[in-house]
Amino acid sequence: MATPPATMPDVDMDTNPLLSGVLSHTNMGTTKKHRRRRSASRPSPAPSQPLRRQSFSRDIGHAAAETYLVTRLSFKLLRYLGVGYRWMTRLVALGCYAMLLMPGFLRVAYYYFFSSQVRRSVVYGDQPRNRLDLYLPENNDGPKPVVAFVTGGAWIIGYKAWGCLLGQQLAERDIMVACIDYRNFPQGTISDMVKDVSQGISFVCNNIAEYGGDPNRIYLMGQSAGAHISACALLNQAIKESREGDIMSWSVSQIKAYFGLSGGYNLFNLVDHFHSRGLYRSTFLSIMEGEQSLPQFSPEIMIKDPTVRSAVFLLPRIILFHGTMDNSIPSDSSKAFADALEGVGAEAELILYEGKTHTDLFLQDPLRGGKDELIDYVVAFIHSGDAEALAKDSMAPPRKRLVPELLLKLAGKISPF
Repeated sequence: MATPPATMPDVDMDTNPLLSGVLSHTNMGTTKKHRRRRSASRPSPAPSQPLRRQSFSRDIGHAAAETYLVTRLSFKLLRYLGVGYRWMTRLVALGCYAMLLMPGFLRVAYYYFFSSQVRRSVVYGDQPRNRLDLYLPENNDGPKPVVAFVTGGAWIIGYKAWGCLLGQQLAERDIMVACIDYRNFPQGTISDMVKDVSQGISFVCNNIAEYGGDPNRIYLMGQSAGAHISACALLNQAIKESREGDIMSWSVSQIKAYFGLSGGYNLFNLVDHFHSRGLYRSTFLSIMEGEQSLPQFSPEIMIKDPTVRSAVFLLPRIILFHGTMDNSIPSDSSKAFADALEGVGAEAELILYEGKTHTDLFLQDPLRGGKDELIDYVVAFIHSGDAEALAKDSMAPPRKRLVPELLLKLAGKISPF
């Protein structure tokens, strides 16, 4: 349901890194015609040190304005949440959880702000959060496969930098990652989020070659709330394509596969569950634009509609990952969606991880270092058919541990997720 560490919504933290650090402790085919894909070009050179200094000067210059924006939106969000012991206790637990994992977070943050392989805040649209981060492999010997990633955050505290650890992991395995940001509640509701993500995917499909990505090998991935939003964006795009005359800026045929990590796909089944965990019914329904809109934003329900059956057959292969001990979004959510997809003839696969929680797969396991079962699967899937890439993967050294095991176990005990 959420992705740590969290910030208040609707603020571009790349324009205010100091504020980002503080707030992280306080919040949680019928139609296949599309433009000719551009041929891959060499990625842009790494930015020079003077440019980096200019970037940080710009950050400081925007700090006052962003502080005002955060304060205003914080009070607006608090009006929705009210005074409730559930979300307040989880907020305290989130702070403790983040402190225990801080050794790893600091090392990841250093990579995010100082690595020449990271392009922060590439603008893809005209809305406040319409930006994405690019994680580029060091090896630029040819076009790279691309993962367009949408992070979670309970539709309230999502932020593109939460995908930094994933971006670093995949970039080390010669896969480019584009972490797409989107408006959070209360600045936007679910339709705004889906629209933003769809526009971000469009940017990746049409522009990634300029950064060294391969427009013929694009994969879509979402985590938690990001899995739900990206699934909605993908299905909505398929529905548009199934209707003659719709003008499209991107096509589902450009997406090789969809990876859904710990997602929720039937909102009716989650309202009461979220309420019991502190995301109160009134707030959740406000995010989802009322109870009458739940079917429209529930992919599991949407694909069962006979009127969109032709759209279902346009969908790429869908692979769902979930931990069996996930208390934020039960693994039954992914199982039901996979069953529904198979029931209407779509290609779907469900991979369950015994004993894993909502954040184990996305945070604790990567911070633990060594071999990562989920990442290894995704990399092997993307590199399937590329013998040279698979040979390199087989020789890749285990990743370094970023957080001591004792702190990881303590964090798991007090995790609010």
